[in-house]
Amino acid sequence: MLKAIDNILTSIRDVVWGIPMIVLILVVGIYLTLRLRGLQVTKLPLAVKNIMKNEKDGKEGEVSSFGALCMALSATIGTGNIVGVATALVAGGPGALFWMWVAAFFGTATKYAECLLAIKYRVVAEDGHVVGGPFYYIENGMGKKFKWLGKLFAFFGVGAGLLGIGTFTQINGITSAVNNFFDPNNSNTVNLFGAEYSWSVVIAGLILTLCAALVIIGGVKRISNVASVIVPFMALLYIATVLVILVANASKIPGALVEIVECAFGIRPIAGGALGTVLIAMQKGIARGIFSNEAGLGSAPIAAATVKTDEPVAQGLVSMTGTVIDTLIICTMTGLTILVTGTWNIGLEGVSVTNKAFQMGLPLPETVSSFILMICLVFFAFTTILGWNYYSEKCMEYLVGDKPKVLKVYRWLYILAILIGPFMTVSAVWTIADIFNGLMALPNLIALVALSGVVVAETKKYFNKKKAK
Repeated sequence: MLKAIDNILTSIRDVVWGIPMIVLILVVGIYLTLRLRGLQVTKLPLAVKNIMKNEKDGKEGEVSSFGALCMALSATIGTGNIVGVATALVAGGPGALFWMWVAAFFGTATKYAECLLAIKYRVVAEDGHVVGGPFYYIENGMGKKFKWLGKLFAFFGVGAGLLGIGTFTQINGITSAVNNFFDPNNSNTVNLFGAEYSWSVVIAGLILTLCAALVIIGGVKRISNVASVIVPFMALLYIATVLVILVANASKIPGALVEIVECAFGIRPIAGGALGTVLIAMQKGIARGIFSNEAGLGSAPIAAATVKTDEPVAQGLVSMTGTVIDTLIICTMTGLTILVTGTWNIGLEGVSVTNKAFQMGLPLPETVSSFILMICLVFFAFTTILGWNYYSEKCMEYLVGDKPKVLKVYRWLYILAILIGPFMTVSAVWTIADIFNGLMALPNLIALVALSGVVVAETKKYFNKKKAK
């Protein structure tokens, strides 16, 4: 019976995250890029400049643009940047990285549009806190008759956050990484829930749950403050480590870049038959790119809506840099590291691919290299837990209204899910999380196309005003 249910869920997931969904997200990104005349390229310097711009007091909102960007990055920069890239390269060959770039390029326009709309259509609750996201720009932008579509997005968002992407999968990934480093042979175990678990899993799970609880109970401002510290730190640590590998293998980078392009278009066949085809490279690369930066899923606009600003376009520009940082910088560096060390085609899978690349590429003992990667994985996954708590809580708030007691209970349920995450072994939980995550995109993409005229009009008005100054 359980096997049959698992098979059904897997089939649903394969449909939700199949080629039609991937194509839909990509097509919306291309459409927005054309309507905005390549804004993600022409206005990128201005976007970078706006990241550190100080917001003036008195404006609606709760956090700075930088804080909101870090909060969004805390949810998007995760295990996908380390494990997801490796998975794409193993399955689709070096060409998958090229198609990941394609997804990120067009996804940058999508991220700009959805975060612009989040500011334009956000609302101020009775207690003064600001809320926004796809549910509000669906309801207030498309009209009250489409409120059901906003409710649908919120329902899927709660499911994605509470049932997997924000809790079970992340904490399980953290404890697995810790266990693989400190007790790979499970020499020190304890019996819990009728099964044997390594003490490293139990201790890591308890510590991470406590740390997450201390942040989550503090609400959006505390999440933003913590993210503003941890995200830059973890990103710089990872980037610095990878740069050491790339500098040490600098002579191999030009060849890797050529290989990426040639494999992306089938000019250079890859050993392994069908796995090296252009179609597989496109599918794996685009899917991993979308999964990594979440452009089009509608998650980042929930964070963007909290910014202290009265300029939707300005925040849209800042938010779109998140896709650049996540995929075009961090995922690219991971991909190049794997390619120059040649670990993508030696029979390894998942995190083992990146771990081997670190061991081969860093001029350090293998144990130290593995420890550095473990620390990066822990920070990446921990901040994803925090970011998705906020996203899913705002989705819950939209469903039930501004009811502090209900939302407080939800926070504790989220913390409970983190606590039991290390001990979850049912694969269906991960499959359900994937389904909810993918279904979030559908209402959001409909809204982005329907409101694309508003995005274009707001953009023209903003830049015409800047020219007139």
